[in-house]
Amino acid sequence: MAYIEVKNLAKRYQQGDTEIAANEDINFEIEKGELVIILGQSGAGKSTLLNIIGGMDTNDDGTIKIDDIEVSKMDSHERTEYRRNDIGFVFQSYNLVENLTAKENVELASEIVEDALDAEEVLESVGLGERINNFPAQLSGGQQQRVSIARALAKRPKLLLCDEPTGALDSGTGQKVLKTLKKMADEQNTTVIIVTHNSALADIAHRVIRMKDGTISEIETNDNPADIDSLEY
Repeated sequence: MAYIEVKNLAKRYQQGDTEIAANEDINFEIEKGELVIILGQSGAGKSTLLNIIGGMDTNDDGTIKIDDIEVSKMDSHERTEYRRNDIGFVFQSYNLVENLTAKENVELASEIVEDALDAEEVLESVGLGERINNFPAQLSGGQQQRVSIARALAKRPKLLLCDEPTGALDSGTGQKVLKTLKKMADEQNTTVIIVTHNSALADIAHRVIRMKDGTISEIETNDNPADIDSLEY
């Protein structure tokens, strides 16, 4: 049984008299510890799918099981607990609290779960050991993104969901961020899902799910993902 199983998933929105299908007939499986790229242009339905996987939104049809738990049947309280205990989120916008240091921003996440990682240690692991007492305004964009990743890592999430995590970064900084995410999958067996429009990232993934117009157009698997240093984007 796969770690993530999505079957016939659909999500629709009402705009006036028109029904818009953000996701329609979505089917795929993901194994534990994989780094997965969900690839598609703006409006393809990628972020909607990520939000449903993460329990931030609900589907209208179909089922989604994660670790043999049916997320699609959870009520509001159960989804809150699921997000808190099992999921780490990394977004293109860093969502850091400006008047808190890097360490304090990471501690915000670690305080809501049991058995969290030490904030200083996890910041050290993403290369920010000398920046733990800096405020976001004192950090570059790439450093702020790594703080947001450290905040997600501190929870020891079973599943890390990343929405365009390198979209606002230069290529060098983006590679550092991707290496951190890949290290999580390789060394901690965390399942990492990255939503992006950047097709250059496809080669580094174990699995690529290509989306177009709210549906899956193709799924590729790769037993030998490319080295991140080889990326050109």
